[in-house]
Amino acid sequence: MKLDERDMARSPAWFAWVGALMAAALWVVSLLQPVFGVRLTAMLVIAVWVALSGGLHLDGVADTADGISGGRGDRERTLIIMRDSRIGAHGAVALVLVLALKWAALERVFELGTPAWLMAPIAARFACTLLIAWFPYARSTGLGRPFVDAVRWPALLLGALAVSFAGFLLGRAAPVSAVCAVIAALLFAQRMRVRLEGLTGDVYGAAVELAEVVALLAGAGLYRALP
Repeated sequence: MKLDERDMARSPAWFAWVGALMAAALWVVSLLQPVFGVRLTAMLVIAVWVALSGGLHLDGVADTADGISGGRGDRERTLIIMRDSRIGAHGAVALVLVLALKWAALERVFELGTPAWLMAPIAARFACTLLIAWFPYARSTGLGRPFVDAVRWPALLLGALAVSFAGFLLGRAAPVSAVCAVIAALLFAQRMRVRLEGLTGDVYGAAVELAEVVALLAGAGLYRALP
């Protein structure tokens, strides 16, 4: 079945629910801890996480990092670099940092025994829906272009329902993790909007990865602190 732009335009409403399906798959992988131990299981979870997303968001991280570093504040130069399929030194460093932070945070939450980490893929994708709804697109064409101007309040409410349901199931740290993730994505998006006069598909991907990292770190750090 071939998807057209109308199908793509409707899809942001379901981003958070796709994140919930991903969380369920990742939870199954996490059950391997008694067999492989915390560290190796954390790496297996990350490997499955990347496979499920097709590495699309990590590509956004690399392209955005290269664009920011190489663009030197020039909008057109930044956009050109972000379109380049080749990865630069800053993009490679950004990828390593994102994956290392996820790995370390997963080890910590596994040791704590909190399920709050499962909020990360859900909240991050809801954050992406918010970015599509609230920020302009920087290009006239691009992978994210069909989404823009198509997201309405019903789509946001449907995504919020997924986050709320997950927060209810995952315990005390999960809602706070979701809030932290969304705030981080919005702040990042605002910064990129100023630089690019809008967002791009790469920025959406980078925002998702940033939100996932923040959600994991918040879940690991707040679990003991919350009453």
